Amino acid sequence: MTRSPLVRGMALALGCALLVAGVVLVIYDLPGAVVTLALLAPLGVITVGATCALLARRERLGGLRRQAFAMAALAFGPMILALALFVQLMFVSPHDALLTASVGAYSALLGLWGGRALSNRVMDDVDALREGLMAVGAGERDLRLDLGGADELAQVGAEVEAMVTRLAAAEAQREESDAARRSLIAAVSHDLRTPVTALRLLAEAVDDEVGDPETRREYVHRLGVHVRALGALIDDLFELTRIEAGEVTWTMRQVDIDELVEETVAAMAPAAQAGGISVRAEIAASLTLAHANAERIQRVLFNLIQNAIRHTPADGSVTVRAAIAGECVEIEVADTGEGISPDDREHVFEAFRQGSDRASRTDGSAGLGLAISRAIVEAHGGRIWVVADAGEESDSGARVRFSLPGSTPEPIAA
Repeated sequence: MTRSPLVRGMALALGCALLVAGVVLVIYDLPGAVVTLALLAPLGVITVGATCALLARRERLGGLRRQAFAMAALAFGPMILALALFVQLMFVSPHDALLTASVGAYSALLGLWGGRALSNRVMDDVDALREGLMAVGAGERDLRLDLGGADELAQVGAEVEAMVTRLAAAEAQREESDAARRSLIAAVSHDLRTPVTALRLLAEAVDDEVGDPETRREYVHRLGVHVRALGALIDDLFELTRIEAGEVTWTMRQVDIDELVEETVAAMAPAAQAGGISVRAEIAASLTLAHANAERIQRVLFNLIQNAIRHTPADGSVTVRAAIAGECVEIEVADTGEGISPDDREHVFEAFRQGSDRASRTDGSAGLGLAISRAIVEAHGGRIWVVADAGEESDSGARVRFSLPGSTPEPIAA
């Protein structure tokens, strides 16, 4: 069973009194030891009892400053009383007794002043902590606590500042996430409204048997087009959400980027030529392998090339370049279209963002291609960005580049 503070204090006081009396017995004599024990034991018992009484009624003392002063008084009071008793019993000369009592009183006074000064400094730090926490509760996030010491209170202050910094970052991230969620919901609603409205009107026309059979077949065909567009939008949203949540795992291997680029360019050539646009590949010599998932990187290339073709006028061109950049492989898709304005370059990889000049997405694109491309590239440990050369104008075409970790070819076994 755990003993109470009173019992532990009494045992400590009596034990120390016996120890001091034993020292006096060894150095001086038995009468001196008896007198010492008779003086110290009652003082110890009284001091412990007074301390426990103050602890039990701590709330009546008020603030920490008063509590510190009371404890200092308990520390120096018994010393002054013991000194006075020893002077009364052991000093013959009044002059020696007065001198000893004066020195004791002087030391006790300085001790009380020092304890009070130290407690004031400590309480200033406590007040600063309290005021800082109250400011945080009131909404302050740029908290700087000016604590004078380098003790545990200073450590607590540093931890409080770090906590507030983390809190501010979490709140900013939450606000950004909420804003992105609201923007995404608004964009999805916008992209769903047009096909859903068209589906409703076409379904009503077919149900009301408006027009001749040929016209109704055309309506049914349009229904299919809108349904497929909605299905593609939902699939893209689902894929983007899974990639960003890290719920998709891909098999990574060594990929020949030159073959992948040439294959993708050849597949996109007919669509580009139908619009009078040329597509070509420029691959650096001795291109290293990349550590990637070939199907996903080809999806990125398809998205970038399709986006470049969509924004390039007839007689324009789209160029796909691949080269080594340090330990990475960089692939760039450049076009001769209208380009991307500097204000939009930081936002083109966001979902449902295609630039301020194409906010309406009249070409039927949902604006998820670049967002999916960024998610795929970042999941590979690479990055994707819009190249902005010094002095480049917005009408000089767009250049989108992404990097992939390189891969050293495995040696062929002999």
